Amino acid sequence: MKKIIKNIAKFFLITILVTGGIVLILDVFILLNTKNQIITPEEAAKKTDVDCILVLGCGVYANGTPSPMLRDRLDIALDVYGKEAAPKLLMSGDHGDIYYNEVSAMKKYAMNNGVTDSADIFMDHAGFSTYESLYRAKEVFGVKKVIIVSSTYHLNRALYIAKHLGIEAYGVGADDVYSGSSYREMREILARDKDFIKCIYKPEPTFLGDKIDIHGDGNVTDI
Repeated sequence: MKKIIKNIAKFFLITILVTGGIVLILDVFILLNTKNQIITPEEAAKKTDVDCILVLGCGVYANGTPSPMLRDRLDIALDVYGKEAAPKLLMSGDHGDIYYNEVSAMKKYAMNNGVTDSADIFMDHAGFSTYESLYRAKEVFGVKKVIIVSSTYHLNRALYIAKHLGIEAYGVGADDVYSGSSYREMREILARDKDFIKCIYKPEPTFLGDKIDIHGDGNVTDI
């Protein structure tokens, strides 16, 4: 009986070690394959023929104001936009119900902080995940070349997804200086592995819908 228990314990230990090794290998693979695509706002301004600056959403407070993390992402995006790296902004986030609307908060913040033409701001109301935001950016909005703005820890995954969906992408990061950063880093490792698998099978997002020309009038995405 002791021998059986010992063998079972050994099996589970080996399984845990092998699984952990695979997780870490895939994580390092994604980091190494995207590190050269992370650039500064000044470098972003030198890129040509960029369709838009894609801002990936995160938390919004109940009163409709961006969380500190989202505000920092938006400030970086507005800096890149002000340097004329791209003519359009694409705000992508969760608007899954009438009581929670990341993208309208993002557009409002941009309009209150330097963007004078609302036509330059598109909203993707169904950007429920990083993968879905990138998939929809290409298939719905017709994005071929993009500057992605998000928190720095998040960029490698977004850039990897973009590459495997056929989008030329570069990332500009907002530094993560908030409490809980260690937890987010650990969670991101698992998220990278999850999206590595998604990039193999390329499932469709929750919603697609009609085509919207990213070079047109962003006001058509107001709802």
